[in-house]
Amino acid sequence: MITTITASTLEQWLDDSGELALFDVREHGQFGEGHLFFAASLPYSRLEPEAAKLAPNPSVRVVVYDAGEGVAQRAARRLRQLGYSAVHVLAGGAQAWAAAGYTLFQGVNLPSKTFGEWVETRRATPHLSADELARRQAAGDPLIVLDGRPFEEYRQMSIPGSICCPNGELGVRVDALVADRATTIVINCAGRTRSIIGAQTLIDLGIANRVLALENGTQGWMLADRPLEHGQQRRYPDALHADNARVRAAERLAARAGAAWIGARDIRQWRQKNHTVFLLDVRTAEEFASGSLPGARHAPGGQLQQATDQYLGVRNAKVVLFDNDGVRAPVTASWLRQLGHQAFVLKGGLAQGLADGVSLPRPQPAGVPAWPTVSARELAGELDRGQPVEILDLRASQHYRDGHIPGSRWSIRPLLDRLPAAGPAKIVLLAEDAALAAWAAADIPAPLQARVYLLAGGFAAWRDGGLPVAVTPDAPADAERIDYLFFTHDRHAGNKDAARQYLAWEQGLWDRLHARERAVFKPLPGE
Repeated sequence: MITTITASTLEQWLDDSGELALFDVREHGQFGEGHLFFAASLPYSRLEPEAAKLAPNPSVRVVVYDAGEGVAQRAARRLRQLGYSAVHVLAGGAQAWAAAGYTLFQGVNLPSKTFGEWVETRRATPHLSADELARRQAAGDPLIVLDGRPFEEYRQMSIPGSICCPNGELGVRVDALVADRATTIVINCAGRTRSIIGAQTLIDLGIANRVLALENGTQGWMLADRPLEHGQQRRYPDALHADNARVRAAERLAARAGAAWIGARDIRQWRQKNHTVFLLDVRTAEEFASGSLPGARHAPGGQLQQATDQYLGVRNAKVVLFDNDGVRAPVTASWLRQLGHQAFVLKGGLAQGLADGVSLPRPQPAGVPAWPTVSARELAGELDRGQPVEILDLRASQHYRDGHIPGSRWSIRPLLDRLPAAGPAKIVLLAEDAALAAWAAADIPAPLQARVYLLAGGFAAWRDGGLPVAVTPDAPADAERIDYLFFTHDRHAGNKDAARQYLAWEQGLWDRLHARERAVFKPLPGE
C-alpha cells in the first residue's frame, strides 16, 4: 500500500536511525533547481534502471516526492510494482517541505559539495590561486599539477601541463608521478570539492611533499583569464605503488574515522537482518571490468566521495568497500565515514573476498514490456507517403537539439499521460535505449497504447541509415527542458557569470544548512 506522509513525519524519519531512501522523482533540471538536502535524484524517466542501484533492498523504507504535479504518485505505484513494499509519498512535495521552514537547495551532489567546504574550513586545507600557480609555473618552480577528475572530464578542459590522476587513485599512483620530495603537488578539479578532498587525502596519508589545492579549479583558472587545454591525454601510470608504509597510513586513517574491517560473515548477518548492503569496488573501470566480486558495483573512490548520492540512495545502509592494494578502500572509507555513512572495508580486499565467497545478489532489472517495433526505413517510407505518424523523441533534450528525425517532437516520460486521446493512427517512441522507451510507453493513455511502436535501433539506426537529420539549437525551448540543469552546465562553456554563480553557491552551502543537516558530518577524532 502507498501511504502519504507529512513533512513533520519525514523530519522524524530523518532523525531516527532506520534506513531511509528519499527520492526526488522529478527530472534532473527540476531536481537541481530546488530539492531536499538528503534527497537522491531518481528521475521518473529513468526509474526502472536506477531504482535497484540506489535502493537494492526492496523492503527498505522509501519516500518519494515531486512538486505537486502527480509524478510522485505514479513513481510510487511503479516502485510498488517493482517489489518495493514500504513506499510513501511526501504530501505537498518539495513545497510542503519549504513551507515547514526547511531549505530547498539548488545544484547537485549537495552532501558531498557541502562536505568539501566543511573539510577546507575545519582542516585548513592549504591552497593557492590560479595567478600564483601560473607565476610559479612560469618561474620554473618544481611543482606538478594533478587533476583529480575522471579522464573523460579531464579531456574536456584542463590546466596547462596538468596530469589526470583521479582522487581515488592518488594514494597508489602519486609515487610514480612525483619522485622528488621537493616537488610541490597541486590538486585541481573543475571547481572546489575534489581539489580540497584530493589535497587533504595526500596530507592525511603523510605525503612528504607540500600539497596544495588549486583554488576554484579550472573555473578559477578561466576567471583569471588564463587559457585551458582541451583534449589532453596525460594520465596516471598503470602501475600501482602501495608499500607497507602507505597501507599502514591508509589503515590508520580509516580506523581514525571509525571504519572497521569486516568479512563475509558480517555481510551474511547483515543480510539476514534485512539491512541494505552496498558492495562497492573502488578501483578503476579497467580493473573492475577485468573481474570483481559477484554483485559488486563499480564506484571509483574519487567519484564516490564527490557524488555520493549517485551511488548510495539509502541513509544508514551498510557500505562495504574493497580494492586489491590496501590503500584505496580504506582512504575512501575514511571519507565516507566523515560524510556520515556506515562505511566498512572488506578484509583482504578482492582476493580475500573471492576466497571467502563474498557476494551480493545483483538486483534484477525491471522486466521490459514488449511493444511492436518499426524500422527506420519503414518509418521513413510512412513519412514520405504522408501517413499520420507522431514521433516522440524521449532522448535528452540536448541530444534532440543536436540532431533528430525531421518532424519529430521532443517529449519526456512525465508528460506522456497528457497525450490527447484523438491522436494519430501511429505513435513511434525512441529513447537512449529501447528499454527506456518501452517503460515510458506504459504511461501513454490506455486508449492510445494499441497505436504505440518503438523505433528499432533508436535514433542511431535512423542516422546511420543515411536518413535526413534536423538540428534545432533553440528547440525545445529552454523553459521546456526539465531534464537540463543550466545552473551547472553553462559554467563549462566559458560562461564566466555562471562560473561565479556556481562558486558562490558552493561556498555558501554550509551557512544554509539546518542543524540536522550539519550534524551528519563526523569530524576525525581530536579535531
